[in-house]
Amino acid sequence: MEYLSHYAVAFLLRWIHILAGVTWIGLLWYFNFVQGEYFKEADGGAKNDAIRKLVPRALWWFRWGAMFTFLSGVLLLGALHQALSWGIIIGATLGTIMFLNVWLIIWPNQKIVIASAEQVAGGGEANPAAGGALAKAGLASRTNTLFSIPMLFFMASSVHLPAISRGTLGQASTLEMIVVFAIIAALAINGVVGKQGPMTSVKGVIHMGLLLTLVLFLAVWFL
Repeated sequence: MEYLSHYAVAFLLRWIHILAGVTWIGLLWYFNFVQGEYFKEADGGAKNDAIRKLVPRALWWFRWGAMFTFLSGVLLLGALHQALSWGIIIGATLGTIMFLNVWLIIWPNQKIVIASAEQVAGGGEANPAAGGALAKAGLASRTNTLFSIPMLFFMASSVHLPAISRGTLGQASTLEMIVVFAIIAALAINGVVGKQGPMTSVKGVIHMGLLLTLVLFLAVWFL
């Protein structure tokens, strides 16, 4: 009975993790692949209206999807009581950085942008800080999109491709750990103080995400 109860809790947490994750990543891709491209072509009035009425609703689901994905993931790791595979380690690291980007960078800066749009709608002047805030939120969002591709790959590989995410953290070589986490750290720092670079376009961020997946995979497999 105790085993069944433990299994049921782990399954429930995994289900919540998947539901929240689909909500979070789905909206992340919507913002980057659909809404952002629309804003590039929309006239000022339509764009301002969307920022005031559409974006806050989408951001609510977005940030709370991130929150429940993160919390259910932490609880799931505790409920499983098992050695962490490389797939879980890398996926959880990327997911945690993405979660922090949502709550510490994207949402605070988007609030400035939304407030500025409300001021304009009320006949006032746009907040001069809105442009910089939008750029910061955009860079963090592009970084999350970049990370989402290898994050999903390694999370899935931990269960469905165990040969790829073989071994545990304790069995990893020092070189392997340094290379993998140095790459992730460098890109995470760039997401805060760097530039979008090739991630400016939709094709660019998708290609970079696939390339990052390959690089991390090769680092884990061959080092």
